[in-house]
Amino acid sequence: MGRAVEQASKYTATDPAVHSKWAHNHRMQHRYISIALVAALAAGACSDKPLPVFMDPVPASVPAGQPALGPRLVKGPRDTVILSWMEHGDDPPRLLFSRYTNGSWQPAIEAVADPQMFVNWADLPAVQPTGRDRLLAHWLSYAGDEPYAYQVLTSWSDDSGQSWSKPTSPHDDGTPTEHGFVSTYPAPAGTGMIWLDGRETPEGGMTLRGAVVSGDGGITDETLLDDLVCDCCQTSVALTDNGAVAVYRNRTEDEVRDIYLARQADGRWQPGEAIANDGWVISGCPVNGPAIDTSDDLVAIAWFTAADNKPVVKTAFSKNSGKAFSEPVLVSTRSPQGHVGVAAIDRHSYVVSWLEKEKDDSYAIKIRGLTSDGKVGLVYTVGRTALAHIVPQLLRSGDELLLAWTDEIAGLSKVVSVRVPIAGFYD
Repeated sequence: MGRAVEQASKYTATDPAVHSKWAHNHRMQHRYISIALVAALAAGACSDKPLPVFMDPVPASVPAGQPALGPRLVKGPRDTVILSWMEHGDDPPRLLFSRYTNGSWQPAIEAVADPQMFVNWADLPAVQPTGRDRLLAHWLSYAGDEPYAYQVLTSWSDDSGQSWSKPTSPHDDGTPTEHGFVSTYPAPAGTGMIWLDGRETPEGGMTLRGAVVSGDGGITDETLLDDLVCDCCQTSVALTDNGAVAVYRNRTEDEVRDIYLARQADGRWQPGEAIANDGWVISGCPVNGPAIDTSDDLVAIAWFTAADNKPVVKTAFSKNSGKAFSEPVLVSTRSPQGHVGVAAIDRHSYVVSWLEKEKDDSYAIKIRGLTSDGKVGLVYTVGRTALAHIVPQLLRSGDELLLAWTDEIAGLSKVVSVRVPIAGFYD
């Protein structure tokens, strides 16, 4: 990572010349999908849980300028959906956001303008709705001259983003080291946060820490979740009926970097445990974290691994708030690059997204539905890009999926978004 921003794309699905071909490909895809559905129905299914069917993606214009990058999709109370992103240029880098209302992204609102903002394709800030008018913004800001000396900063708004509090940090170690890859969750005394914390480096390793931040800048429940984790893989956290559950890429002294889950019990974080012992030995960070979503006590997790030099996307499912998981299910084995997302659709089905390299060296954003008992559905292409270094975003909003990612148009990075209607289910 570093101060430079990755920009390498040549086209996007929202470019008119490309969109015509893209739309044709999707019409043909649905023709094949119809054939596949007939075959599936004729063959019968081994599961009584139906798989979701998705319609063609519909572009959803994002009110972002250029250059813009690093979109992040989050959901809050009453299913409020917010998309945030970074804009950078001659002015200080800014964090902006937009609400999703009636099928459209609303006009952008600026949350933060910080000359020291750390702008990066992989470590994404966010604006998180926490109440009717309350928002929490978190971002990264340089705190020293070293390349990775940056801290997590937070700011609150009680008027839907019109004004913001003085920035504070959820950590007070004061070391000029890396802090980032933040995930948030609702907590009784405020908003819970977890992040990668480099205060033990360079002598020690990267740690995973957490705390609860309140609207007045207070910090409580400071916690060390794991004392040795992968240096720069995204974290993810969600809420179950029994408390929060977090997923992250662990690291052993032998450089095994597999996916671990930590869960709360009686409000306290328990030691992380491996979701699956993939045995991926890699000497450097792959910058490829897991994703999690929940529905009551059900937990769906997706992740990327390249153990034994075989890149795959996997998923696993829990029916007891993360205490135990199903055997991993393969989602993609073609040429996945990872950068996964996952979204629960209902108590019996969910969807996984990932980035996959195509034969022409472009990249496709793919989605695939699954059931809680491991049945996998059809693969859909919902977007294309020439950028390899992006973290596509996925969440469910009502009867549709929302996705967003960074692309490039006319040499400038741009945030694009699509909505994918959920057409129904098939056995």
